[in-house]
Amino acid sequence: MIPFLYAVLIFLVLRFSVTVFNFVSNPKLGRYGRHYDDRVSILIPARNEAARIGLLLQSILDQDYTNYEVIILDDDSTDDTYAVCERFASADSRFRVVRGQPLPADWLGKNFACHQLAALATGTSLLFLDADDEVAPGLINNLLFRLKTYKLALVSLFTNQVMYTFGEYCTVPLMHFLLLNLLPLRLVRLSRNPAFAAASGQCMFFDAAVYLKENWHASVKGKVVEDIEIMKLVKTTGYQAEALLANGFVRCRMYDGFSAAAAGFSKNLLAGFGNNIFILLLYLALVIVGPVLMVVEFDIGLLILPAVLIAFSRMMIAYLSGQKVLYNLLLHPLQMCAFLFIAVLSIKKHLFKTSTWKGRTIRSI
Repeated sequence: MIPFLYAVLIFLVLRFSVTVFNFVSNPKLGRYGRHYDDRVSILIPARNEAARIGLLLQSILDQDYTNYEVIILDDDSTDDTYAVCERFASADSRFRVVRGQPLPADWLGKNFACHQLAALATGTSLLFLDADDEVAPGLINNLLFRLKTYKLALVSLFTNQVMYTFGEYCTVPLMHFLLLNLLPLRLVRLSRNPAFAAASGQCMFFDAAVYLKENWHASVKGKVVEDIEIMKLVKTTGYQAEALLANGFVRCRMYDGFSAAAAGFSKNLLAGFGNNIFILLLYLALVIVGPVLMVVEFDIGLLILPAVLIAFSRMMIAYLSGQKVLYNLLLHPLQMCAFLFIAVLSIKKHLFKTSTWKGRTIRSI
């Protein structure tokens, strides 16, 4: 058992080093003080989002940017999504809502919705947002600054997560924990290696000319984690891209409780590990099983250093992602239990092909 525990410790030190790199490099969207007038297309796929999308549309109206169009695609909603969006469209000519085409068999719903939206856009930049986002003033100017200054084809932001329930606090922070504990985020732009690829579909900002030339969503039409797959394609095709923390410019309440979070994360967790069950199980062994065995062994020498590294990692990650430091420290054991549950659920859905989202079966191609 001791050799395995030393392997766990080495992996923990490596992950801590990545976290320190992220903390020091501070990979956040900055405030740059530049103002642009490029036409920007804000593209929003929406399926059964009547309860949330109004907040996003109002936050767009509150932007300190005027030269934009907003196109919302109602993806066969069964609620009042279309009516809510139509009220904004009737009050402001920059907004319009369209009904989506029937979903082809070889496409996933969101990917097809984004593909349709891009075909309708007229801007020189395309900003894809999720319907449950909210944006803050300065977002568009600062995104344009990054895109133009570094000649990027894509900038993706990891949004600040809004949480209210205990179940959300036990699950949602796992997203930033996995990201900032495993990937040096600055290397997404600085390295051409596609292994350093990360993106969030909640906020994707494209150079329109490059997007339309490469047809990115069509290239990943059957992929569950289409955001990461697009980032990999952008890099392998030879373009520059960047992934950053939103730094308060975009916020989102992804889920409204534990059940919704478990269902949402489990649909794409395994896909995020390349649909490789062995790699996911190995990660679980090193991150969860190993620390538990250290506690069982109760070897002070094996306990102190891991406890310190984990505590400081959680503190740095919480600070970077705009989350409550004390909550993530105290809830770390419960979050790891939730992660184990979500991982098992994700593997089960993959093996038995039972993954669904918003009433549709998900079959990644």
